[in-house]
Amino acid sequence: MTDRDPDTGASGDQPRLVEPVMIAAFEGWNDAGEAASTALEHLELSWDATPLASIDPEEYYDFQVTRPHVRLADGVTRKIEWQTTRLSVATLPGTERHVVLVNGIEPNLRWRAFCRELLGHVDKLGVTKVITLGALLTDTPHTRPTPVSGISYDKSSAGALRVEPSSYQGPTGIVGVFQNACVEAGVPAVSFWAAVPHYVSQARVPKAAVALLHRVEELLDVEVPLGGLPEQAEEWERTVSEMAEADDEVREYVRQLEEQAEAEADDELPEADGDAIAADFERYLRRRGTGGSGN
Repeated sequence: MTDRDPDTGASGDQPRLVEPVMIAAFEGWNDAGEAASTALEHLELSWDATPLASIDPEEYYDFQVTRPHVRLADGVTRKIEWQTTRLSVATLPGTERHVVLVNGIEPNLRWRAFCRELLGHVDKLGVTKVITLGALLTDTPHTRPTPVSGISYDKSSAGALRVEPSSYQGPTGIVGVFQNACVEAGVPAVSFWAAVPHYVSQARVPKAAVALLHRVEELLDVEVPLGGLPEQAEEWERTVSEMAEADDEVREYVRQLEEQAEAEADDELPEADGDAIAADFERYLRRRGTGGSGN
């Protein structure tokens, strides 16, 4: 690696990376239930990512909205920490390939310039694919598996994602703008969006973060250690269920959502493909080092 600025974490020279893929998530409007940012932070810790660079916040953030933090050193000296978008790098488990993780905050200003700056890193680092993570509020019950919709750069890759295609049209956030900027620049870009129940949106939703991590794992065909997230997801679901049971209106509303989800699943359920199921299972075993039928 190269020397980095102690204040920004930025490096003077770009490191040489092997077939790097970029994964990005942004706090704010794109991050219902903090699902995307939780997933990204989990990847940073699980893959032991090291700082690579950071975006100068001066041009992109309103500091009355995204305020800097003040820290005390030795109880006397104050240090200002500017909240911004940071890049880190790690090696994908079991491979020699690298992953660049973008832990972002949705900018307040100059989104097109912000995307051009990120694309500059994509170009300099030789990133081969970009994966963006997001989460949105929907009418989905907390008791069912978290739906994940997908957006891709072409029809063939969209079919390979095997996720529910997004039909959303309307206002978008920096995740949508950056994904589109990548496609226009000729960079393959995939976006995964977890559906978060709108009636529990104020709290952190680890169940949705786990759903996003599963999609990352499947797309990259590498193991993503989940640590304590599954237990946190179970505790979250149990807590929300207890709260719903205590309120007749909420309990009835959740029941209606469950019935609607089951009806939609019955309408859309495809015929089981034995070969596809077997291939998925083989990949699952290989990621976890347990071997498949060929071992």
